[in-house]
Amino acid sequence: MKDKSSIALLNAHEIGGGDVPPCVGAKSSALPEVQKPLLAENSDTGVSINNAHRQTPPPSSTAPQKHWYAMRTTYGREQKAYDFIVSNGGTAFLPLIKQEKEVNGKKTIVEVSRIPNIFFVYGTRDEVQSFAFDNVHLPYLRFYYTSHHEGVKLIKEPLIVPDRQMRSLQILCQAEAEDIRFVPDKMVKKFREGDTVLITQGEFKGIEGKVARWHGQQRVAIIIEGLCVMATAYVPSAYLEKKE
Repeated sequence: MKDKSSIALLNAHEIGGGDVPPCVGAKSSALPEVQKPLLAENSDTGVSINNAHRQTPPPSSTAPQKHWYAMRTTYGREQKAYDFIVSNGGTAFLPLIKQEKEVNGKKTIVEVSRIPNIFFVYGTRDEVQSFAFDNVHLPYLRFYYTSHHEGVKLIKEPLIVPDRQMRSLQILCQAEAEDIRFVPDKMVKKFREGDTVLITQGEFKGIEGKVARWHGQQRVAIIIEGLCVMATAYVPSAYLEKKE
C-alpha cells in the first residue's frame, strides 16, 4: 500500500476573468499552449492544480506587459487568497496535491498546497498589485520578492515566472506520476550543470528544463530561480530533445 501521506489525485478547476493566457480547462486533461530559495519538502506524490483562465488576444506593443507573478501568503492562506482573486475576475494558478490521511481512525483525502504559502497570479503589474496591496481583503498577501545588487544598492523586485516555465510547471502538475519531487539544495547545482532539454513524448511532454540523474533515474528539472526546483519522474533518453 502507498504511504498515506503521498497518495495524489489530479484535480483541476477553471474559474476566472479578464484577459489571460491559455491554460487548463475545468477537470480536463488538456494541456495549456503556453511561464535562501523556498524549497518544499521532498515528495513522492503527483500533483493537482487550481487554475483560472480565458483566451488572451495578442498583446499590443503599447499595452502594459502581462506576466505570471509569484505571490506569498502567511499562515497557509494561499487557497483563501486564490479564491478571492478568481472570484473578482483575476487569473491565478495554485498547484495542489491530494493526500490520504487518517483522521479519527478513518482514511480521508485532504487537499494541500504543493508549494507551501505560494501561488501565482497573472496580469500587468498594476493589476496584480491591486491584489497584493489590498489590505482590506488580502492583508496576508504580498509579492514574492527577489533581490540583486546594483553597486552597493540592494534592489528588490517581484519575482516574475517566464511563460515557458509556467507552462512546464502546469504540465508537471497534471502528470499522474507519483515520483515527482522537489529538488533539495544540495542537488540543484547538478541539475543546473545539465543540458537544457525538451520532453517530446510521454506524460511530461512539453516540459523544458535541465536533465540530470538523481535517485538512480534520469529526470528533468524545472528551475524557477529564486523560488523552487521541481523534477519529473524518470524520463527515457529517447523522449528528450536537446535545446541550444
